[in-house]
Amino acid sequence: MKEKIFEYIRNQYGADPEFLWEKFPDYAIFRHANNKKWFALIASVGRDKLGLDGKGYIDVINLKINDPMLQDELIHENGIFPAYHMNKKYWITVLLDGTIPEKQVENLIDVSFLATGSKKKTRKE
Repeated sequence: MKEKIFEYIRNQYGADPEFLWEKFPDYAIFRHANNKKWFALIASVGRDKLGLDGKGYIDVINLKINDPMLQDELIHENGIFPAYHMNKKYWITVLLDGTIPEKQVENLIDVSFLATGSKKKTRKE
């Protein structure tokens, strides 16, 4: 599913992955072209880091959710967690193993993209 998500982000937002860390060469971030803010981080993390049974690694995506009620609802779904290694107040971690349907992951990417976009300045009248 990871490759499909890369393709979705590229097609929908024109964003290519950036690989910033030598220690974690598979960690990819995606950011807005205009404000350079991240809207997604795709990583392979140890299952134990998320409290999952078994050994080995699992692909995940971290996404920003500005709505506290939505975030609280989401983290109660199987396959969605408070963010791994990011601010748990604003970010979630979503498994990319098929637990969460691809379309739902895409919708959450859209929410994150909007949450991290530049705020339009409004004119005072």
